[in-house]
Amino acid sequence: MSDWSHLQEFRAVRLNAKLSPMSQYERDLFEQHCLHPLETEANSPATIIPRVADCDAIFVVSTALPESVIESLSRCRVISRLGTGTDKIDVAAATRKGILVTNIPTFCVEEQADHTMALLLALLRKLPQMSKAMAAGAWSSGRSQASTNIRLAGRVLGLIGFGNSARAVAQRARGFGLRVVATRRNMDAPGSVADELGVEMMALEEVIEQSDYLSLHLPLTTETYHLLDEATMRRMKPGAYLVNTSRGAIVDEMALVELLREGHLAGAGVDTFEAIDVFVEEERPPDHPLLSLDNVILTPHVGAISVQAMEDVSDGGIANAAAVLSGYWPPPENLVNPGVEPKFPLEERNV
Repeated sequence: MSDWSHLQEFRAVRLNAKLSPMSQYERDLFEQHCLHPLETEANSPATIIPRVADCDAIFVVSTALPESVIESLSRCRVISRLGTGTDKIDVAAATRKGILVTNIPTFCVEEQADHTMALLLALLRKLPQMSKAMAAGAWSSGRSQASTNIRLAGRVLGLIGFGNSARAVAQRARGFGLRVVATRRNMDAPGSVADELGVEMMALEEVIEQSDYLSLHLPLTTETYHLLDEATMRRMKPGAYLVNTSRGAIVDEMALVELLREGHLAGAGVDTFEAIDVFVEEERPPDHPLLSLDNVILTPHVGAISVQAMEDVSDGGIANAAAVLSGYWPPPENLVNPGVEPKFPLEERNV
C-alpha cells in the first residue's frame, strides 16, 4: 500500500456534505490517503469562500464554483470534480490561477446508458400509465392505451454525441433490434468504433430528422446551450421521443413543453433540468409545466447513480487530488484544463 502520510499537511474541503453526503467507502478512502477534508454544505459564494479560501484541494459534486470563488483561493492546487461535467466550475478562472481541474470522464457510463434505455422503454411501453391504470382498476383503459404501442425493433435511435455513454447505449440498443445513427462534434474522427457497433455516423441535421427516438450525450457548453430549441425540435419526426440524461440546458424546456402538448413529440424522458434545481437543501414540489404532462417521465438526476458508480467516482476523484498534492500530474484524460501552468511544479509519474 502506498504511503500517503505526507498528505496530512494539506487542507482539503469536501463540498455537498448534505446534498451528496460521503459514503462509508469514500470516508474510508480519504482515511487511507491521510486526508481529512472539512465536510460542508455551502452553495453560494458568500458561504463557500470562507470555507475554501485557504484550502489546498476542493472536492465538489454539484455546487457551482464561479469566478468569485476561484479568485478567493490563495493556495488551492486542485479542484477535484467528483463526477464528469464541469460546466458549473469556472475552468478558465482556475486555469488563470494555476489550479488544476480534474474529473472522472468514465464515471457512470454504464449507469447512464442503462437509465437512457430504461426511460426509453418505459415511455414506449407506457409503463407509468399502465401502473396508474392498475392502481385505479381501469384495466380496459390500460389495454386501450397499450394498443397504440409501436414495436421497437426496426425503429431508428439517434445519438447526439458519440462519447462513452452514447457508445454504451448503442451496444444496448442493438440487442433491441434498433437501427442506431449518431453525430459528434468532430465528424472527421476515426469511425472504427462506430463501424464495430454498427452505428451510422451522419450530420446533426440528418440525425434529428431521421430518428424515431433521440438521446443526448454531450456536455453543456456555450455551443450546446439550447442546441435543441423549438426550431430544431420541430424538425424531429412527428411522434418522435426525446431522452435527455446529459444536461438540462441543452434543451429549451419551454419549447419542449409546447411540442409535447401539441403532440408533435410523443413523449420525453428527462433526468436533468435547466429550470428545476434538484440540488437544493429545502425540497418542495417544483412549479414546472413538465410535471403536468402525462407523456413525460422525470427522474431527479439519478442516471449516474449506483453503488459501483459512487465507488468509482470516489476512487478517481481522490486519486486525482492525491496525485496533484503529491507533486504529480493526474492522468491526462482526467485533466479538464490541460493548458494550465500549475502554481506548484508537477512531475510526470512513472508507471
